[in-house]
Amino acid sequence: MLIWTTRFSRKKAGIGLLVLILAVAAALILGKTAPGTDPQEQPLLAINEDRVAYLESLGWEVNPEPVETLQFLLPDTLEEPYLSYNQLQLAQGFDLTQYTGKQVTRYTYTVTNDPRCAQGVQANLYVCEEVPVAGDILCSGADGFQDTLVYPAAAD
Repeated sequence: MLIWTTRFSRKKAGIGLLVLILAVAAALILGKTAPGTDPQEQPLLAINEDRVAYLESLGWEVNPEPVETLQFLLPDTLEEPYLSYNQLQLAQGFDLTQYTGKQVTRYTYTVTNDPRCAQGVQANLYVCEEVPVAGDILCSGADGFQDTLVYPAAAD
């Protein structure tokens, strides 16, 4: 058994408490920047204006009407390609495994402000029971990409 003792002065204890408070505050602030958080804290996306506002809150400018709306049932067990896609979602705080067996609606919008590509970029927003459950930014073509909903940092 190891016993460790130490003495703290009021000044050291105050500094330690201040550092702890700042660390907690920083964690809370940084935790709010990712699109996917706890479903109870997610915004309700019941109407199109809510979905557009959500994408805009993440930094994306989109045409106000979706180019496609698709409803589908997530399988009870995720297999490929859902497993690979869920890795992208986990990177931004979403997790499709929480919604297996449920109906999901994908709304696809044209993105007008992606700094990596001027045209051909779309935002896919997946909604289940009026909350966002997944999403991606997609650019097809030879130099295409698929990325999270996190707005890319400006290039220097």
